[in-house]
Amino acid sequence: MSRIIPDAVSSTQTLPAKVDVVIIGGGIVGVSTALELAERGVSVALCEKGLIAGEQSGRNWGWVRQMGRDPSELPLAIESLSLWKGMNNRVGEETGFRQTGIAYLCRNARQEAEYEAWLVHARNFGLDSRLLRTEELRQHLPGVTGRFTAALHTSTDGRAEPFKAAPAVARGAIRAGAHVLTGCAVRAVERSAGRVSGVITERGPIACSSVILAGGAWSRLFSGNMGIDFPQLKILGSVARATAVEGVPDMPVGADNFSFRKRLDGSFSIAMRNANIAPIVPDSFRLFADFVPTLIKSWRELKLRVGNRFIQEWRTPRSWASDEVSPFEQVRILDPVPFERFNREGLAHLVKAFPAFANSRITQSWAGLIDVTPDAVPVIGPAGGVPGFFIASGFSGHGFGIGPGAGKLMADIVTGAEPCVDPAPFRFDRFKKTKAA
Repeated sequence: MSRIIPDAVSSTQTLPAKVDVVIIGGGIVGVSTALELAERGVSVALCEKGLIAGEQSGRNWGWVRQMGRDPSELPLAIESLSLWKGMNNRVGEETGFRQTGIAYLCRNARQEAEYEAWLVHARNFGLDSRLLRTEELRQHLPGVTGRFTAALHTSTDGRAEPFKAAPAVARGAIRAGAHVLTGCAVRAVERSAGRVSGVITERGPIACSSVILAGGAWSRLFSGNMGIDFPQLKILGSVARATAVEGVPDMPVGADNFSFRKRLDGSFSIAMRNANIAPIVPDSFRLFADFVPTLIKSWRELKLRVGNRFIQEWRTPRSWASDEVSPFEQVRILDPVPFERFNREGLAHLVKAFPAFANSRITQSWAGLIDVTPDAVPVIGPAGGVPGFFIASGFSGHGFGIGPGAGKLMADIVTGAEPCVDPAPFRFDRFKKTKAA
């Protein structure tokens, strides 16, 4: 019931001997970066240990939003939306993107005040976000009941289809000239005279001058083998598919305890909003000082759990040689068990708010491991003091929506082009924990 199978991408069978850039990871950020580079005439190879969009990029909610973003992320979210709007035409395929708007419902004055405070940032960036009340709320959100006092609404936001989007972008990158290799784990980064000179994959070496690590939940483990301490933990998010209903908004809608997004086939992806599992693992103790402020701030939204992941990660090697089988070859795809109680409760809360869902039933459920940083803002840029090595990871649950913009920014940085947005908020050294081997 939990297995997610994204759209297929035909893999390059021949390993290129040399490219300008190697990208590690085939999620939305990795494939967007590959597309950008290939379209600019840069030779690029993307290596994915499993399947394109096999992990969180194919398992997320499918929201494409500017609304509610951290102010430091807003320019990237705005850039991404402009790219999403043209993505179907750009790659010649269906990504599922529709500009439907998005709404967050408010139950009380406290929630309204939080959104009013965020609207200051929205106005600074020229967004069309605003609070809907009374009749306007009912007009934009047909079928809603309950004691909702207002809704934060952004009409320019939208939705896309996770299991389709990244594969479509990957195929677009291939048509633009990129090498995309699935089932091909990168074991190590090679250096010459202190800078990147290539990678060693399980199939053999690829010479290159730049490497971009877009490995999602695996990025800390990979960079750690290089002697780079990337502060990143994993959060378990559970999602379910519910059968189609009529009389509810086409736009994604969230409240404090539910969310839904209409899918292309008419069914819905639903979740219990503000409810995630934080697995306690060895890195939870290693990074305790980094993450404790976030834990204090978000304690209502996170449930700490000790389970099999502690043993799994305890047994996972933290270092290996380039001629050894790497952890990425032993676990090709992270496919965690969903927390079914959250899905059931999310649907129950949804029915109370939108009675049209009363006869809907859950037909599929899944989970993904979300890569998070201490400040919930990604790293996009040079990392570890190693010339030619870059990280694009730690998207903290925002990667799907801002993936195209992140790919463009990463391509700008690697090629020395004028950045599409200010890269300063995403610099690695803000954590002050860099140590190159």
